[in-house]
Amino acid sequence: MKVRDLLIDDSFRLTVEGNLDAEITGCYCGDLLSWVMSHIKPHQVWCTVLSHVNIVAVASLTQVSSIIICEDAPLEEATLNKAKQESINIIATSLTSAEVARRILNG
Repeated sequence: MKVRDLLIDDSFRLTVEGNLDAEITGCYCGDLLSWVMSHIKPHQVWCTVLSHVNIVAVASLTQVSSIIICEDAPLEEATLNKAKQESINIIATSLTSAEVARRILNG
């Protein structure tokens, strides 16, 4: 699946556009930056409720396909600006991390 395929589902709203052709090979759910950095795999989407600018740095270092901000958690302006600079997809949703993971893993 590609990021653009995920966006067909109306539950997902593109907030910052990066590479919509990035492959999604899985999903990782986590809110502790150091833990995510050491466990997430490249090309996975990252489900979180964190909104601090450091999520963009973690996403960039780990080569995730997208950051998915769950449960309509508010995003900081600095985070949006940094994601635009780094061309990191940020997707917002009202779904929980578990609900997002089920949708991605079940295709």
